[in-house]
Parts: sequence; structure tokens; C-alpha cells
Amino acid sequence: MAKNQYTAQQIQVLEGLEPVRKRPGMYIGSTDVRGLHHLIYEIVDNSIDEAMAGFGSQITVTLNDDGSASIEDNGRGIPVDMHPVAKRPALEVVLTTLHAGGKFGGEGSGYKVSGGLHGVGGSVVNALSVTMRAEVFRDGFSYVQEYKRGKPTMDMRKQGKTTKTGTLITFTPDDEIFDTTDFDIDLILTRLRQQAYLTRGVTISIIDARKKRTEAESQHPRLYRFHFEGGISAYVHHLNESKEVIGDPIWFEKDTPEGFVEVALQYTQSFQEHVASFANNIHTVEGGHHLTGFKAALTRTINAYARSFGLLKEKDENLTADDVREGLTAVISVRLREPQFEGQTKGKLGNAEMKTAVESVVNEKLSQYLEEHPSEAKDIIAKCLLAARARMAARAARDSVIRKGALDGMTLPGKLADCSNKDPSQCEIYIVEGDSAGGSAKQGRNREFQAILPLRGKILNVEQARLDKMLANNEIKALIIAMGMGIGETKEIAKLRYHRIVIMTDADVDGAHIRTLLLTLFFRYFQELVEGGYIYIAQPPLYKIQKDRDVRYAYNDAEKEAVLKEWGVQAVEMQESDEELPAEAAQPEEAEQEEKKGKKEEVKKPRRVNIQRYKGLGEMNPGQLWDTTMNPESRMMLRVTMDDAEKADAVFTTLMGAEVAPRRKFITTHAKAVKNLDI
Repeated sequence: MAKNQYTAQQIQVLEGLEPVRKRPGMYIGSTDVRGLHHLIYEIVDNSIDEAMAGFGSQITVTLNDDGSASIEDNGRGIPVDMHPVAKRPALEVVLTTLHAGGKFGGEGSGYKVSGGLHGVGGSVVNALSVTMRAEVFRDGFSYVQEYKRGKPTMDMRKQGKTTKTGTLITFTPDDEIFDTTDFDIDLILTRLRQQAYLTRGVTISIIDARKKRTEAESQHPRLYRFHFEGGISAYVHHLNESKEVIGDPIWFEKDTPEGFVEVALQYTQSFQEHVASFANNIHTVEGGHHLTGFKAALTRTINAYARSFGLLKEKDENLTADDVREGLTAVISVRLREPQFEGQTKGKLGNAEMKTAVESVVNEKLSQYLEEHPSEAKDIIAKCLLAARARMAARAARDSVIRKGALDGMTLPGKLADCSNKDPSQCEIYIVEGDSAGGSAKQGRNREFQAILPLRGKILNVEQARLDKMLANNEIKALIIAMGMGIGETKEIAKLRYHRIVIMTDADVDGAHIRTLLLTLFFRYFQELVEGGYIYIAQPPLYKIQKDRDVRYAYNDAEKEAVLKEWGVQAVEMQESDEELPAEAAQPEEAEQEEKKGKKEEVKKPRRVNIQRYKGLGEMNPGQLWDTTMNPESRMMLRVTMDDAEKADAVFTTLMGAEVAPRRKFITTHAKAVKNLDI
């Protein structure tokens, strides 16, 4: 047969759950740590659907010591009777067949609303697990069936009588599929706390039964329990814990022909907005029509109230969408019978009718609230008017930056040492602390693709400043012009001049502070760069260790000790700079004096070991900086990622915001975990 012949023999048919194991990313997004935890979320979502349908109130997630996870609820239990078409128990059909479930809508379906629509959740978890055990409690009996990589290893059997109802699923993730099979308790807590807020009245418990836990995990209790009668109103209160707020959370709900709409919102004195949207308890991170409807209604309602009560004069322009959302924290939750999500990961809601539904509810309920609470309404309008004045000032400042950049020759600040390559995907810019380190970096870099931008001192803390004040800071202005993508309304990521933006600061307290200030800037005003993986943190070495002509670099104390051990050098007290260690302290063990058979042997002169602790990047010469920190062949860099925007927002607000009390609490809580603090 010719090599290029294409016949029916080349067509593969994957049966059962084989497609899931062949292409797991299509069903759970990825096989990294996020995909691993998606397995837990899929099973928990089924239990949440039971609670939303009014048939369950308790969900327990247990991380077992053998690496498995168990999820139990007190719902109705998966049906166990014989399926009329498949001629197998319904439990087996649900857990071994794609697109089998009770959530496809219609009067005869098992659920009015649900987050699971494709009927693949439970079966996908089964396919990607080494083993799974399903126990069902219903009709006065308990039933059990076990599986291996998606295939039953036994027939379903009745175990005995019970008064319980519900389902218990225990699964062990397959290490042939996933990069890691170690569950992260922080990720689980964040997701399940969110689900408890969204499902008012449900109790979600998390038990960490693992005997061996990491140092970070050992800081957590073994048991957590979430129960929030306040629902999403309590959620908004939680999100604003470290912020100065304006009034109490505003909450309203209404059942419409298109679906159920629930909204909670609260204004704060901060400058950032935090709006989260959900559909059938699924976090729609990319928004959708329900979010569009909310934003449109919010702008229209606040403008209408401000006009009708004379808070906005006739000569004044209307408040913009950005004005009315500055400092806003809001949660929008909708429930509908047949939601249309984009993909299995359900990042965006596509039901156009929900725009009209949410818009109508927000217009009606928010207008009513503002009229009934005139004092709070005036505070909110005052906040929006202040944002409008700041916006106009920021626009003038931004235009000034753009004009200045255009006149300065290719929009580049004078202190930027640019690279010759013009392909952004090949280029990287190092943001360097201080002129000394900047000088070394400029001399040591590869001019073809590496640009250097030195910063003088610490940039402005943008968490406590609006855009107009921020653009008055020369260092921030230079960075914005160098990146080339603009800021605010004119921002275009396609114009970004470097696809690797590397923060390179000293390994001391000041360096860490500058790094944090830069990360705050990127998170608040260039979040798409963080989400896209464009931001990196350089990892210069802490030590230079030299014995004769042999030079090694160590990036931490553990690596330093490993080098000394390899050379047979006993642990020594750290010496600053490049001073030589005492010969007796740095003496190889094999060079000890000894007498053998009464004859004194010739003693070799011990070799000295120099250990230099780099206090700053400026102490490295250009060659050392290139070899250790900038050479793509040998360097180490950390990529800045953002798995949880909500948690990141809370951390930046706490550490960089105006409120002192939450920051003090954070510092005292985590002080014991700090190691080798350089003061």
C-alpha cells in the first residue's frame, strides 16, 4: 500500500470513554494542576445541582491519605434502576457514558436548572481516574459499583439497608494523565467557599485527612465548613473586607420568564472595580450577556437618578460606564433552564435573552433602592462624579504622555536601551532597579533582543492613586511609553513591543518592595499581560562560591550548602562580600593531618573557598550578570500567573491599600512563616 494512501483503515473510532483519555484537555481544559482540581469541581457541581433543585443541603469533600478524593451529598442519589435503552443500571450509564445525564432540559428532566449540561462530568472524572468507587443511598438501601480508568470492575450490587440518601464518589486521579496528582487545599477552599455563597443555605465541608502535608498546608486546619445565609450579599461583604465601603451591600432578586436574576453590589473608596458573574453557579470568567445587561443598566439607572435629582447638571456630560463602576464590587448570579456556554469550561454565557432580563431587573430594583435610600444614593453619585473629574484629568495626562512620546522619537524614553530586533515575540525588556545595575545589564545584555529600562527609586503605589496622578510619575510614564501598548481607553495589547517583561530587582527588602509595586501596577492596569504570561521575575544568584579556579553560583542557601558538601567543606559561618574564609573553616576533610604507622605524612596546604553574598545586582560585573541572570541558555526566571483573580485582588488590596488594620493583621498572621528576612 502506498504511504500516502488514505482509506477507511486509517479512520479510528474511539468508543466509550477512550476519547477522554486520548484528549483530556478537550473536557477539563488542561492536565496541569487546574485540570486536576477540575475533577473535584465536576463532582461537586453535580451535588450543587441537587441543592439548587431543593433536594440537598450538605456536601462534604474529603482529601484522603491515599491520594484519592471523596465527595458526598445528601441529595436524592443517582438513580440505580435499569435504564430502558442501555439495559444497564442508570448509575453505570451515567458514570461510563459520555452525554448521559438528567440535565438536558425538558419537562421530564431531573433538573429545572443546573450547571452541568453536556452529561460528561461524572464520566470524565471516571475516565481520568485510576480507580473510582460510587456509593448511592436511596430507597432505603445502599448500592455500590467500582471502576478502573472508566471501566466497571464489578456489577452494581446492593449492600444493605440505610436511612441515608445521596451519593458518595471516591476517585484517585491517574498519574499517567496529570502532571501532578497532589491536591492544593487553597484552590479547593477558594472554589467551594464561592459555591457556598452562591447557593444560599447549603453547607459545604472540606476535610483534609492527609497525614503528610506540605509546610504551607500544615498551616491550615483539618476541617472547614462554609454556610452563608446571606448568599451573594455576604459574598460582596467578604470581597470588601479590607476596603473602605460606602453603605451596606445592595441586594435584590427577581424571577423573570427568561430566568432567575440575583444581584448584590457595594461601592468602595478604592479605584478598582471587581465584578463577578455566574450562570447556574458556574463562574463565567469571560462574562456574557448577563454581565453586559448589568453594566448597561447600572450606567443608565445612575445617570437617570443623578439627572432627576439635580446631582448632574444640564451642562454636564453623562457619567460613563467607567465612572459608575470605579470602586464597585458586584456579583451577578442568574439561573436559567437552558444556558448556552462557550465550551465545556463554560467561560462565557451566550444566552442573548439574559441581557434583557438582567437589564430590566437592575433598572427596576436599583432605581427603587436609590429612591428609598437618598443618603446612600448621594454618596454613590458623589463617588461617580469624582471618578468623572479624575477621568477627564487622566485623559489630559494620558494625551500628554502620548504626545510627548510621539515627539520624542519612536515613543521611547531617553534612558531606555532598546534592542535592535523589531519582532515583539522575540524581544524582552528588563526593568532594572537603579542606574548601577542598569549599567551592568546594558553592558552584559544581548543587544539583538534584550532591552534595558533602569528605574530610579520606588515607583508610585498605584493602589492608592488614580490614573491622572499615576501618569505624573516619571518612572511609570517611561515604562508605559517603552511598552508601547498605551493605557486606559487607548490600550491595545497588539502594540506591545516586548513579549517578555522581566522585573529584575535586588534580593533585599527594597528590591522586594519595588517588585511588589511593579506587580501592583501590572495587575491593576495591565491585567491582560499577567493573564497572558508576559510578566517574569528574574532570579539572580545570592552567592558566588569559588575554590581555586572553580566558580559556582547558588540561588539559595540550600544550593550553597550542596556545593560546599560536594567540595567536602564543612558548614561555615557566612562571610560578607568576597572576604576569604579562614583556612581551618574551609579545609577539605580529606586534607586533615594524621600520622600513619608512626611516620608523619606531608600535609597538603588547604585550599581556600571564597563565598560572596551579592547584596545587589550592581555588585555583579556585566559578564556575571549575563551568565547567571540574562542568558536564555542558563538563566532561571519565574513567570507571573494568576490562577485566582479574586484572591489576587484581595492580597493587593490588603498589602497595598489605604486601610492599615487588614495589613497589620496579615503581617502578624504570616510573620512566623517568613524566613531569612533581610532587614
